[in-house]
Amino acid sequence: MDEDSQPIQPQDQSCWASLPDVCLRRVFWWLGDRDRSRAALVCRKWNQMMFSADLWRYRTITFSGRPSRVHASEFESALWYVKKFGRYLEHLEIKFLNPYNAILTKKFQVTMRGLLSCLGKSNNRLKSLSVQQLELDRLVWRNSIRSSFIKSLSFFLKKVGKHLDYLNLKGARLTVEQGCVVLNSLSYLRSESVVSQLNIEDYFSHHLAVYSSAQFTRTMATFHSLASLTLNYNCISDELLENLCENNARTLWTMNIKCHIHDPHGQVIWGMSWAKLARHATNLKVNFFFERVMKYERLARILLQEIPIRSLSLRSCYFSDPDWSMRPTLTDLLPTFRHTLQKLTFEFNNNHESLDEELHLLVLSCRKLFYFKIWAFLDVRFVERILKSQEEGQCSLRTLKVRDQ
Repeated sequence: MDEDSQPIQPQDQSCWASLPDVCLRRVFWWLGDRDRSRAALVCRKWNQMMFSADLWRYRTITFSGRPSRVHASEFESALWYVKKFGRYLEHLEIKFLNPYNAILTKKFQVTMRGLLSCLGKSNNRLKSLSVQQLELDRLVWRNSIRSSFIKSLSFFLKKVGKHLDYLNLKGARLTVEQGCVVLNSLSYLRSESVVSQLNIEDYFSHHLAVYSSAQFTRTMATFHSLASLTLNYNCISDELLENLCENNARTLWTMNIKCHIHDPHGQVIWGMSWAKLARHATNLKVNFFFERVMKYERLARILLQEIPIRSLSLRSCYFSDPDWSMRPTLTDLLPTFRHTLQKLTFEFNNNHESLDEELHLLVLSCRKLFYFKIWAFLDVRFVERILKSQEEGQCSLRTLKVRDQ
């Protein structure tokens, strides 16, 4: 019946009744779970269509970390989904947003145990798994809860590791031993892992000198197909670079390295180790992200001339030090990479020194630079000079983002 209580004529239904399956699946792909459930009640054909693998390959499951009646059913619905459609999953992302107390972390741990157990039994096609920002070193994660979750995750990775291509555990905040146990699960009953994209940024807790751990070195030696590796600088060592050279030179394209002020970053890395890796991994591009590591002496120890740096980000997080100067970095250090640099991001407080001329010369010297973002104290004429240089073909910039502090 329509709004005027008149019977719907057969010809009004014909366009939907004759719609090809591929078109129906495309329409249903845009629907949320609630609308899909309603659509499944329309007819037998639509109900059968809801079990098409195309509709359930990608999934983001979000758990709220705050006690709320609105979010009370999140845990139950996640289990229901995995039991009903988990066998179709190829890309899974799980989010647990800022857990408020140990009760919620316990509920999350129990739910994940059931979810991963069910998925491990029914799914043999999972390619991508992302579980980010758990921050397992926080007090809301009691030792027993943390240990149980790590055990469930490790057991699951042992089952799906043989076909998992992408793993993102950013922000897990584990000890070195715990972290290595989880990563070793990917090569269970095999001599190597097939993961090609691995994100372990902030995977280990702050203040850990992971680079000195022989256990971590052995664990990373099990990866033989890495194309992209994201990690913190406190994991970098000559031994790691040697492993990457021996086992991943043929496949390695990208390294994303974060260096935070609270992470140990005083280790000595030989330039020859970087040079050997760059020579064998001919397509390698390295992206550095520095947070509050701004002093020239520290940067010069890390940014060795042998590194094929593609992108560089320097952020002071508005930290101001009157004894600090950005000028040596701009004039002496960064021009070393003028032949490879393509992206630059600067966010710093330079209210005690003018850097317009140095920044302009750096942009002109980096002939491959196409992206430049800067938040700093600048003169408006700086932007005018950059735009004029771009117009005259003196630089290759395509994107310029400026915000004056």
